[in-house]
Amino acid sequence: MASKLQQLQSKACQASKFVSKHGTAYYKQLLEQNKQYIQEPPTVEKCNELSKQLFYTRLASVPGRYESLKKELDYAKNLWKNRKELKVEDAGIAALFGLECFAWFCAGEIIGRGFTFTGYYV
Repeated sequence: MASKLQQLQSKACQASKFVSKHGTAYYKQLLEQNKQYIQEPPTVEKCNELSKQLFYTRLASVPGRYESLKKELDYAKNLWKNRKELKVEDAGIAALFGLECFAWFCAGEIIGRGFTFTGYYV
């Protein structure tokens, strides 16, 4: 057990040394590659303006999304009306989609519980 701890400590020390040597170079390279996205001067006012632009741009996209939702719901209603003509492939795809939604829900619950399967910490 003690040897495993020493191995872990040495690996952490090596990783720390690597980051201290190469971290700043990576940071500078990343900023250089993405300098077209950097706003000058970096002030609080500029950040507030950008956040408002993002918010209202997203808000402006709601009507288009609402129309897409209506189209998808109409398609689902049409499928339900004509369910006697439904093919096995379509039913299988719908079942897999429902199963995927349930799996993502379960994964979110597990993550929300702090990666435990038994329950929430109180």
